Amino acid sequence: MSTTAYPEVTRAISKQTAVLRRDIPEVMDGFTAMMKGAGTPGALDRKTKECIAMGIAIALRCDGCIGFHTDSLVKLGVTRKEFEEILGVAVYMGGGPSLMYAAQAMDAWEQFGGDPGSDTQD
Repeated sequence: MSTTAYPEVTRAISKQTAVLRRDIPEVMDGFTAMMKGAGTPGALDRKTKECIAMGIAIALRCDGCIGFHTDSLVKLGVTRKEFEEILGVAVYMGGGPSLMYAAQAMDAWEQFGGDPGSDTQD
């Protein structure tokens, strides 16, 4: 399917964000604080917040965001069926371009070890 190797993309971005943390710590500390604040469970749990972030990543067509949020969703135990429904909402909201990135996100899901087969959980 896609030629994007999402685990490699996230590793490369992580390597360069380490450089940014060293070189522009105030900006990176601010971003980290915002990320923690937005991701902290409250009225919405972490899984729900990651689902929202994934939909936005697809709609904004951000390969790095797709990689990082797919990895998080796999680690949070999101099922393939749940993941596909996230992609469906993103396609609905973003049209054809989001469909192309949803297909790439499915590739990322499989690259990060998400269940490649049919989902029997509901």
